[in-house]
Amino acid sequence: MFSLENFLRTSFRRLLTREKELVLEAKIPSLEELNEKFEDIKEFGLYLHIPFCEQICPYCPYNKEIYKPETAEAYANAVKREIDFYSDVVGDKPVTSFYIGGGTPTTMLYSGLEEILDHIFVIFNMQCEIHMESHPSHLTSENLNAIIDMGVKHLSMGVEALQDKHLKTLGRPYTAEKIKAAVEYAVNMDFECVNADFMFALPNQTYDEVEQAGQALVDMGVDQIAAYPLFRFPYTKMGGNSKESNYNISTVFKRRKMLGILENIFYDAGFERTSVWAFTKKEVPKYCSVTVPLYIGLGASGGTCLKDIFYLNTFNVSEYISAIENEVMPIALSLNLSESMQMAWWFYWRVYETGFRRSDFRKRFRREFDEVYGKYINPLSSFGFLKDDGDRIVLTDRGAYWLHAIEDLFSINYISKLWGTSKQEPWPEKVIL
Repeated sequence: MFSLENFLRTSFRRLLTREKELVLEAKIPSLEELNEKFEDIKEFGLYLHIPFCEQICPYCPYNKEIYKPETAEAYANAVKREIDFYSDVVGDKPVTSFYIGGGTPTTMLYSGLEEILDHIFVIFNMQCEIHMESHPSHLTSENLNAIIDMGVKHLSMGVEALQDKHLKTLGRPYTAEKIKAAVEYAVNMDFECVNADFMFALPNQTYDEVEQAGQALVDMGVDQIAAYPLFRFPYTKMGGNSKESNYNISTVFKRRKMLGILENIFYDAGFERTSVWAFTKKEVPKYCSVTVPLYIGLGASGGTCLKDIFYLNTFNVSEYISAIENEVMPIALSLNLSESMQMAWWFYWRVYETGFRRSDFRKRFRREFDEVYGKYINPLSSFGFLKDDGDRIVLTDRGAYWLHAIEDLFSINYISKLWGTSKQEPWPEKVIL
């Protein structure tokens, strides 16, 4: 049966990557291959995944399981051994971006996180600050001081909503009053950037509620706000029970209007857009995930991108620990990246950051940007999606929203296949996207 969604995905994929399909297979790169790949890599980023939560939220697609102290201790030891594996491979190449995500990283405060970070700073040539996710319920004065003592300078909180009824829908274990108190604690601590995640387009959410919440976020004094719509992934409780399509035309335009309300509030308060979803106070260094195109992912479900290869660790925490204990790399799937795929990957994430330079593309690929993607720039500029200022190309607010729509089209399908399969099968033989 013909599906417009599948047709659009296939068309965009072939347009950008020239590939009929993307196939991840159960192939583990050898130590020699990784050494060879790092010979011409000048810098890279680190991602550390903490796969533990105290409860499972009904909307969350990320890899996680319920926190248990004994499992966290074994996990910390396994991650340190995975770090040791990379020590000879990366040498003294500088790490210029470090992000800790989850799950909920703050579940491992006092149960292994500090030891992992100490080991990272011993083994790697760290030339960056730490960006870390947290749970508002964990942000007591004592815990915030412990987070600062670990060297975290950029902290994100999963606020998600600021009306009690929406917090209840999302399964968040706190009230709006308590979240405001937690935010107040954090913004008065010695962080360079405090980010609040906020979700809109929630079930039965009104435009007035979005406006009230957006203004409340500004009034609380956070440095950055990541505002994004509710995504419904089929393998989550909320996604599995939903009859609402992410591509329903009324939903698409409702999201656009809600995002427009938030944009006006944030711009009036002196924020500027720093990614498709993020708005940051001017003169404040933004909170962000791994910002360099090449990175190593540590831990269960950690993903690694090294120029012409992408690979993904097993999602299963027990299997991850067992593989490391048996001195086997925990890589479950890998994908060799053609030059076209590498360029498409680079292009997508640089646009996601709302701007890039043609000279950076030339430096990375030794090709002129306009030879590869120039034919798309003029039409996108004509529609008001981009501003072309010569070397630098910048995404407009209109372009940011419609990039979201395309991202939605791809990511929910791809992540559902890749992450959904990986959550069910610790060591899948193949995943076709």
